[in-house]
Amino acid sequence: MPERVLELGCGPNKTPGAYGVDRHPYAGVDAVVDLDRTPWPLEDTAFDRVIARHVIEHIERVEAFMREIHRVARPGALLEIETPHFSSVFSWSDPTHRGHLSSQWYRPFLQGGYLAAQVGAFELVSSAVTFGRSVRCWIPRLMVRARGLDWWEKHYAFAYPGRDVFTTLRVVKHG
Repeated sequence: MPERVLELGCGPNKTPGAYGVDRHPYAGVDAVVDLDRTPWPLEDTAFDRVIARHVIEHIERVEAFMREIHRVARPGALLEIETPHFSSVFSWSDPTHRGHLSSQWYRPFLQGGYLAAQVGAFELVSSAVTFGRSVRCWIPRLMVRARGLDWWEKHYAFAYPGRDVFTTLRVVKHG
């Protein structure tokens, strides 16, 4: 059985083979859906993988967004989220961005996190911050390698900004 992929906010450049959802009726979009209005018109436990590139920062209620992802994903499904890092000029230059996220944005949704009981639990697979390509961008990379992502964010994120946060979570469902 082929993997069922859901791409949220796919725009006109949907991942090949994915079921694409967007609030605008671009060519290739399979369903026009306002992701701020729940429940989404999608089946429960229907997808093996969910992709959300540069979408979560536009969402009004992230908890409701994550609850819907948990609902439509199968147990063990992977969730791939990409968003601008809060220190990036790209996070602040778009007036439609409602949230500015850190590399740790997902923690309340992990098993044992304070939102997991309301939303559904996730398990961390990976989270990373990217930096630009200039020589100056080696400084935060070295800081992260030496002292960790939390330390860089707390002390130097605005002096040496990140670019994007890439997070992969696994959907945890019991029973």
